[in-house]
Amino acid sequence: MTPGKRFENKHVLITGGARGIGLEIAAQFAAEGAVVSLFDFNNESLIGAEKTLKSISDFVFAYNVDVSDHSAVQLAVLQADSRQPIDILINNAGIAAESPFLKIEEKEWRKILDVNLTGMFFMSQSVCRLMAKRKEGVVVNMSSKNGLDGEFGYAHYNSSKAGVVMLTKTMALELAHVGIRVNAVCPGYIQTPLSQEIDSPEFTENFVRQYIPMNRPGKPHEIAPLFLFLASKESSFITGQVFIADGGQLAGQKPGKALIDNVELLS
Repeated sequence: MTPGKRFENKHVLITGGARGIGLEIAAQFAAEGAVVSLFDFNNESLIGAEKTLKSISDFVFAYNVDVSDHSAVQLAVLQADSRQPIDILINNAGIAAESPFLKIEEKEWRKILDVNLTGMFFMSQSVCRLMAKRKEGVVVNMSSKNGLDGEFGYAHYNSSKAGVVMLTKTMALELAHVGIRVNAVCPGYIQTPLSQEIDSPEFTENFVRQYIPMNRPGKPHEIAPLFLFLASKESSFITGQVFIADGGQLAGQKPGKALIDNVELLS
């Protein structure tokens, strides 16, 4: 590892690290000298991610783990920590599905909550128990703009991400005295390989036009640096906070083209 990098000799554990934003977070940590442990339930994606990251750093290790499986989480965390004590936990693993509130079945509800919220609890508790013994550690949780402002058709997902916000705040309150900082990031509409598979170009164009003042979706490389900042010494006095990166979507109602054109004419 090259001397002088921000996370040299630091061990970061990233859940859902094999794809999308999680993979970009992992790549940026690896480039900054971190030892990276990837947890992901998709073994095929995990193998590909490990290969990709090995081109950046030799210190990348993959674990096929379902975060909603408590026993599997506990075992994998102990294995990762035995390689090198975990300094940073990035709780990124999450899933989503679209379904009207009146049609969501129990199985669907439980699956989303089990991964997005209960899985984060399992991971956080397992890792933070180890961090607490060492009196030092950082946790950054992936929430969503949907955890602060709901979206039609996503009652289960919205609820899980709102739960992440409150879990983050409570963890921060309870763990500050043992030297652990906890914050959350709430991205808006980010174009990942998965979202590009699901959303048509027409859907993306219409969504951006209607909701996002910056008139474009975000990219994973624009979200990952916020996780690195919150894990770094530069944010040493920040805990219990929620950071929004949504292109201005939650700032207020997006003005229509006619209003923007009128303002430009007056300037």
